[in-house]
Amino acid sequence: MDLSFVTIIDFIGTFAFAISGIRLASEKSFDLFGAFIVGMATACGGGTLRDVFLGQSPFWMTQWVYLAITAVALVAYIFFHKFINRIARTMFTFDAVGLALFTVVGFQKTLDAGFSFWAANIMGMMTGAAGGVIRDILINEVPLIFRRDIYALACAVGGVIYTLSLVYGLSDIFAQSACAVSVIFIRICAVKYHWQLPILKE
Repeated sequence: MDLSFVTIIDFIGTFAFAISGIRLASEKSFDLFGAFIVGMATACGGGTLRDVFLGQSPFWMTQWVYLAITAVALVAYIFFHKFINRIARTMFTFDAVGLALFTVVGFQKTLDAGFSFWAANIMGMMTGAAGGVIRDILINEVPLIFRRDIYALACAVGGVIYTLSLVYGLSDIFAQSACAVSVIFIRICAVKYHWQLPILKE
């Protein structure tokens, strides 16, 4: 297995998103299997849609490691749930990190498939945000992306920073890191300072 920088952050993002999904499933009193499904859907849902749009086999169907990472996340939550739940912003932190890392992965994989920067930006946003939409639907919540919080827009801004970094000849790792940091920064500021998009009125 090629443990490139993108692959490593993909694994970290998978674990982070799986934890966020499993934690919300526990709040809804799901059983272990249900929690695993929610964690898997959160971690792999966006990437699955991305691969389908790119005409590729969904990544988790050809690499068992993503199922294993979700299982490890479930076991970690079982043993450390009291510690995780005691930290008020844990779920938000894991969600923000997963969002950022998956935006990078989706962007880079789309470029690797030969598509343009604008397509990579859309696929990065989908990879980052779609898993959370599927998670919220499974636990019967209004998806976060449809509320006023800055969420998918953070992915789009990160994608623009990624694009500009590459256009100006900066290294791939710098572009990926700048994208991830910007997404996390925007999400944290959006929550802390209540940044919101205007509501569409009748």
